[in-house]
Amino acid sequence: MDAPDAVIAGPARQAELLASGALTSRRLTEETLASIERENPAINAVVRVLADEALAAADDADRRRAAGEARPLLGVPIVVKDDLPVAGHPTGLGSRAMVHDAVQDGELVAALRAQGMVVVAKSTLPELAIFGFTESAATGVTRNPHHHGHTPGGSSGGSAALVAAGAVGIATASDGAGSIRIPAACCGLVGFKPTHGTMPGSGGWHGLSTQGGLARRVADSALFLDTFGRFPTSLTAAAAADPTPLRIGLSFSASAATRAAPLDPVVRAAVEGAAETFRRAGHTVTEVDVPYGIAAKALTVRYLAGIRDGADGVDRPDRLEPRTRAIARLGRPFRPGAVEWAKRKGHEWGGRVHDDLGVDVLLTPVMSAPAVEVERWKGKGGLATVLSMNAFYPYTAQWNHAGVPAVSMPAGTAANGLPLAIQLIGRRDDDARLMALAGQYERSA
Repeated sequence: MDAPDAVIAGPARQAELLASGALTSRRLTEETLASIERENPAINAVVRVLADEALAAADDADRRRAAGEARPLLGVPIVVKDDLPVAGHPTGLGSRAMVHDAVQDGELVAALRAQGMVVVAKSTLPELAIFGFTESAATGVTRNPHHHGHTPGGSSGGSAALVAAGAVGIATASDGAGSIRIPAACCGLVGFKPTHGTMPGSGGWHGLSTQGGLARRVADSALFLDTFGRFPTSLTAAAAADPTPLRIGLSFSASAATRAAPLDPVVRAAVEGAAETFRRAGHTVTEVDVPYGIAAKALTVRYLAGIRDGADGVDRPDRLEPRTRAIARLGRPFRPGAVEWAKRKGHEWGGRVHDDLGVDVLLTPVMSAPAVEVERWKGKGGLATVLSMNAFYPYTAQWNHAGVPAVSMPAGTAANGLPLAIQLIGRRDDDARLMALAGQYERSA
């Protein structure tokens, strides 16, 4: 396989080529950097390219392999979302308010380097990772490679756009209210949010946020999570095997904490089509109504308090966007006791919701419609943006509150060429079974 083809082959295949000697990390990294340079001008998904550091890391990976070292992702290039500290560079957080260089790598970046992955660039995000679109005063508008007039989602929109454009095989992503799954849905990728507490560098927004990755295939997602996470069962093995018959709850009900926008018929059809796929595979699919209850309202406490804390922690608060400052003010009233109450409610609800419904997995939409046009929320105030955005994305944040695993899977395309997606939600610590179901769907769809 030629190096240009290897860039879009994904990390699992790249790892095979590197291990066999068919490709060097130096060559793969050079081609990845060239792909980023070629694709990024149209999508504006890169904050900074780390070319010299990347080539040095690639050479080191090749030396490590020649010396007999064998690691699952040794020498594989990766883009890092700009919410992770990389030593010697600012952790931009999509903001003009961050100016100081990171003194050391963050926990996940340090783990990437220890495993021999090659960090080639940092990707764009909205300010403080707040929004489900990737636009900021600091870096401008990031665009969907499937249609440049539409958003790649957020907050991991830069990572998603680069992977979907074929510029890199995998990129890190974080998810505090849907920020892995929404960009995956917008860009036609696999976006797996693991059980909370399993990945290094997680826990932001008072435990709502977890780290993960964005990739084209289930096998790539599984390998990345296996390499860096703590799971009782191999996700890579699970991804390749069909699960035993499951009870799947089909739900179109949205959180009571939002006034959900009407569900686009094309999205409903994609989710119902997935339900039929699962029935043909031997699973039982029954429509259910998710009982959100008080947990829906408790989520808001953690979300707004997390944004408040993020705004308080920037280098130059005076440089924050007005909209960000307005949302941070909404979190001012929430004291530590309220946050702990909210965390407890989310944990309790997440531990029982599947049992209450009598299901193993839930099947839902990710968004109310395919990716929206860019600058849809340009000029709106903080509260207006949050309310309007949450109406469009009412299916994701509750599963952060619950701490359970959830995955966005590609489900075809709309007539205008924009990707469609479904969401699968598993029980806490049941990541392997959820990954198996995702793999089965990928092979069947």
